[in-house]
Amino acid sequence: MSLPAWDDVQPLALDTAPLPEYGAGSLADLLPTLVAHQGVEGFAPVIGELAPADRNCVFLIDGLGWQQLIAHPEEAPFMASLISSSRGGTGRPITAGFPATTATSLASVGTGLPPAAHGLPGYTARNPATGELMNQLRWNPWTDPRKWQPYPTVFQQAHAAGVHTAQVSSPTFENTPLTKIALSGGSFRGRLSGEDRMDLAAEQLAAGDRSLVYTYYAEVDGKGHRFGVDSDAWRGQLMYVDRLVQRLAEQLPPRSALYVTADHGMVDIPFDEQSRIDFDEDWELRAGVALLGGEGRARHVYAVPGAENDVLTVWREVLGEQFWVASRDEAIAAGWFGAPGVCDERVYGRIGDVIAAAHDDVAIIATEKEPKESALVGMHGSMTPAEQLVPLLEVRS
Repeated sequence: MSLPAWDDVQPLALDTAPLPEYGAGSLADLLPTLVAHQGVEGFAPVIGELAPADRNCVFLIDGLGWQQLIAHPEEAPFMASLISSSRGGTGRPITAGFPATTATSLASVGTGLPPAAHGLPGYTARNPATGELMNQLRWNPWTDPRKWQPYPTVFQQAHAAGVHTAQVSSPTFENTPLTKIALSGGSFRGRLSGEDRMDLAAEQLAAGDRSLVYTYYAEVDGKGHRFGVDSDAWRGQLMYVDRLVQRLAEQLPPRSALYVTADHGMVDIPFDEQSRIDFDEDWELRAGVALLGGEGRARHVYAVPGAENDVLTVWREVLGEQFWVASRDEAIAAGWFGAPGVCDERVYGRIGDVIAAAHDDVAIIATEKEPKESALVGMHGSMTPAEQLVPLLEVRS
């Protein structure tokens, strides 16, 4: 099986950045395709290889990139066995969207919209109304969720159309703003253990003639961040989640389809000065910068008013051999955040004046302002295949 021609990409020039497949094969296209087949009006089955099913379940494994999965078939034998028969027999992955990070990807999954529309364009982003950086995963500082992301979720629209909808996840996520604006609709069922989530997801699938169920597991991502994506701890989590997928697959009720996917992959970043560029210690990168947003491999850079062009020039000169560096307008025009040239007005100012997306195994850390994030082993966010490609594995009953 051959991968898309992502490995042939050359660095530096903006037109070489491997764009997400918005509108054809991205995370934002998955739920719209499934509910279109279930008869929910207003949606189209844009991932053409997926066949209709009355009951659909999406199991999202946080941090399980496509390249990491195919590199570890011995740790994930059940998922590996599904590759050749998935996505209409092509076995192809889908793309996460940019940036390849949890808050952005979960919003894309749940709303069926790209980041330029749903408005969660990174781990942290500037709130134009206050000028502050907002952490869109932890929702800090507090911002009215419905004003930040006003569109209905696919779950809400499916529920209104008579589809039985449910989210099965950790109880800690039930009332978070991110859940409310990205994954709400129907009922939320909290379960602590992975096994209980799989069992309940199967029960919820069987609870309706037409069902849409979402379930989630986080610790593959957690172990990757702390120990790296080829550590024993990470491999152990992969082995565990492979058993969870098999447990759920073996309980599917009739007329069901299970789709296993992820929000992003991950890259291990060496602990040296060449691989971890410290913004807090680099006077050239700091010059003219009012706020540093995003995360190590996908930075939003907010310039002091009037310094936007100077910041862009310096960041390109300093980082241009290792990062794709674009202005806001260039990134939008190129299609980094959605369809080329399209961006909601309310979202425009949340995107950095300059965006830096890593090509090499390198990150822009900030040891003073972001000490915890700067100490992570595994990181993600950019458009490289290791981060951007995610599985779309399929089991049907």
